[in-house]
Amino acid sequence: MENIEKIKQLRKETGASIVECKKSLKEAKGDLVGAKKILKKQGRSFVAQRTQRETREGIIESYLHPNKKIGVLVELNCESDFVAKSEDFQKLAHELCLQIAAMNPKKGSLLSQPWIKEETKTVKDLVSDYIVKMGENIVVKRFARYEI
Repeated sequence: MENIEKIKQLRKETGASIVECKKSLKEAKGDLVGAKKILKKQGRSFVAQRTQRETREGIIESYLHPNKKIGVLVELNCESDFVAKSEDFQKLAHELCLQIAAMNPKKGSLLSQPWIKEETKTVKDLVSDYIVKMGENIVVKRFARYEI
């Protein structure tokens, strides 16, 4: 696989910038798995820096199960209105609604649950991936699940 193709693939799979993908591939000597590990380690450091920042913007996302017997509301906060309006941020909010509808988490346990679409990841890992991708702190402020 050509180096440019590896960079494209790594970017597609991780959402990291082209520059970061190129650097991590170089450091991993062209190994995609190694480059992903490097990016993940850098991402954790980035997330740790961002989580101290205030989140005053955001959205409220809703989900109503097709059977009309389960409904979910999620308040997801971020730092800027620009990010709150982005397609990626709204996708994350929707994913969180699906998680809550399926797993019925208790308060405080949502982030520690395995993500329903990829059980090797927790919901916290999912949110952290979006923090890295969006470049802002993201917080699940509150949620409610209703079921008949």
